[in-house]
Amino acid sequence: MLDDAPASDTASGAPANGQATQRDLFDDLDQRRADAEAGGGEERVERQHEKGKLTARERLDVLLDEDTFEELGTFVRHQEQHFGLGEKRPYGDGVVTGYGRIEGRLVYVYSQDFTVFGGSLGRAHANKIVRIMELAMENGAPVIGLCDSGGARIQEGVVSLGGYADLFKKNTEASGVVPQISAVMGPCAGGAVYSPAITDFTFMVEGTSYMFLTGPDVVKTVTQEEVTSEELGGARTHTATSGVAHRRFPNDVACLEAIRGLFHFIPQNCEDPPPQRAADTVEAPDDEGLGEIVPPSPNQPYDMHEVIDRIVDAGGHAQGHEGPFFEIQPDYGDNLLTGFAHLGGRPVGVVANQPAVLAGTLDIDASIKGARFVRFCDAFGVPLLVLEDVPGFLPGTEQEHGGIIRHGAKLLYALAEATVPKMTVITRKAYGGAYDVMNSRHIGGDLNFAWPTAEIAVMGPKGAVEIIHRRELAEAREDGDADPQQRKDELIEAYRERFANPYVAAEHGYIDDVIKPRETRRRLIRGLRMLESKVSNAPAKKHGNLPL
Repeated sequence: MLDDAPASDTASGAPANGQATQRDLFDDLDQRRADAEAGGGEERVERQHEKGKLTARERLDVLLDEDTFEELGTFVRHQEQHFGLGEKRPYGDGVVTGYGRIEGRLVYVYSQDFTVFGGSLGRAHANKIVRIMELAMENGAPVIGLCDSGGARIQEGVVSLGGYADLFKKNTEASGVVPQISAVMGPCAGGAVYSPAITDFTFMVEGTSYMFLTGPDVVKTVTQEEVTSEELGGARTHTATSGVAHRRFPNDVACLEAIRGLFHFIPQNCEDPPPQRAADTVEAPDDEGLGEIVPPSPNQPYDMHEVIDRIVDAGGHAQGHEGPFFEIQPDYGDNLLTGFAHLGGRPVGVVANQPAVLAGTLDIDASIKGARFVRFCDAFGVPLLVLEDVPGFLPGTEQEHGGIIRHGAKLLYALAEATVPKMTVITRKAYGGAYDVMNSRHIGGDLNFAWPTAEIAVMGPKGAVEIIHRRELAEAREDGDADPQQRKDELIEAYRERFANPYVAAEHGYIDDVIKPRETRRRLIRGLRMLESKVSNAPAKKHGNLPL
């Protein structure tokens, strides 16, 4: 027992002569464990509840299978003596760490306790998290961090900053080795934000969680801007505007249940296959109504969610979300849909243009979102399904000056680099460079199908005619006897018949088959089964240079 330990560290039942019995030692252990589990005490726990937040241990109870959590580092305490910390040395040091099970699968967890030092990170706190991450990598299991922290423990100075740097290094080492999931369930400020930013998925809770590098007070001092914590870095800000977070939820329980749902699709590590499930109707009857979703007019929008829901497995919805499609970043770059689903019992990562938003064009946000998702799927062996209806990249000075060339190249690079099975279905438009980017045969698509409604060309018929027949149309306008619009319509229709269809691409072997919409699910399931043993040997190199 430490000489400088406070009086409360001594078991109340120990004999005065110092000859402790075995029962005394057991009682002492029980008391110490109870002290550790009490966190910051009843008053602070009550304040946590008043804010609508669960405690660190209550969150683990919701997240993990019942009675599976095994705590590690229960009695770790900080060793700092300055600024009064020598008199305050609670067990656990503000973070609960250990391992447990989700749907029977091993996971490693850490849950920051805001009732102890405001969840601030010091040396001992950081060491506990790093230990958990090391175990996760050694044993090939995911890491889940529940973040609720005031940031670096100021009293420990640079030591706390070193602790954060150690954590960031482990995050980076674990990237692509085991899945990493962060749930921001309270404050996450300053350097603390970089750990969730490195991890694969970041979930947030509305009204109680926020992330920012500099808080509202600093912002006001430096820029004179008046902004609240919620406006600056709340869940809605980071899921809809910045793209830092992937999903937001109304409360802690919904957030934790969604993490459990995510485990229906992701593997334990980069070497294990994604979890498969039995599909009652692996090859369901052809869906006769699927072809009715795409409107006859090429300019009329439709919701690609409907196509996804009709193609993927319908049964066995994953816990924590509604429907068969577990969408990732639904509120950011929503002209491109990304998420997980099952196809014939196998998990797939879905990347799909959304004609209902910006006509399905690719822009900066959508490109970044898609590239990040594709790289996760490729790192962890999740096959990719691309549903394509893209008229091109979003035009305009805002996009060009914002770097759409570089950001669009991220999505191109990610899909070209990916070695997992990759299948594409072109439902309608596939124009210009966006056709190439969306997993075309040319960048490594394994199976490329098109519906008869597909239009594959350098650009749309109208734009193409205005360029190809510019002189003829000008002459028609000058000729008073001719109807220039009628001639233009004729040329557009002729171009559409010749080029704006899937058959020219099919003639060149760029499309493997033109299929009826109702056949799509069956063809994809069989294709995925055929590709399950795919091996792709990339050239030897340290790593590529992603256009960041």
